[in-house]
Amino acid sequence: MSLINTAVQPFKTTAFLNGKFIDVSDETLKGKWSVLIFMPAAFTFNCPTEVEDAAENYAEFQKLGAEVYIVTTDTHFSHKVWHETSPAVGKAKFPLVGDPTHTLTNAFGVLIPEEGLALRGTFIINPEGTIKTAEIHSNEIARDVKETLRKLKAAQYTAAHPGEVCPAKWNEGAKTIAPSLDLVGKI
Repeated sequence: MSLINTAVQPFKTTAFLNGKFIDVSDETLKGKWSVLIFMPAAFTFNCPTEVEDAAENYAEFQKLGAEVYIVTTDTHFSHKVWHETSPAVGKAKFPLVGDPTHTLTNAFGVLIPEEGLALRGTFIINPEGTIKTAEIHSNEIARDVKETLRKLKAAQYTAAHPGEVCPAKWNEGAKTIAPSLDLVGKI
């Protein structure tokens, strides 16, 4: 079953953020756009490159009114040390979320049960707590956060403009489509 247009399941966990431990829950996600970026584990190889990419684009996420959450199956204690010891991860100014109980990784369908790790999954959630995009892929392939930003902008645009859709390769400011019977077979 697809997670698209379903509500985020209830959860509560702990994250490391700017030198402190904070609680993060499904309620935390409500009221603003959220981007959950699942990674296999702290102290790995590709993961720090993705955290750094998200950190370098964090101002753009904030400008769009969105919070970024990096999620691994490690504990928040591991994330503290990861943040303190990795130059790439040390750039993160967003929550590094621990999911040692696998509640989140199970709920989002990214858990690799045999390994206790997560697949690389990216989810954009609207302010009502509804999942609007989902991308899951194999762990040897790292993501480009600029594509996540493009999808976030498209989700925000269509939320603000019901009845319009964003075509392939749509970017902010580009033309959208208003679906109608007249367009069927003409595009």
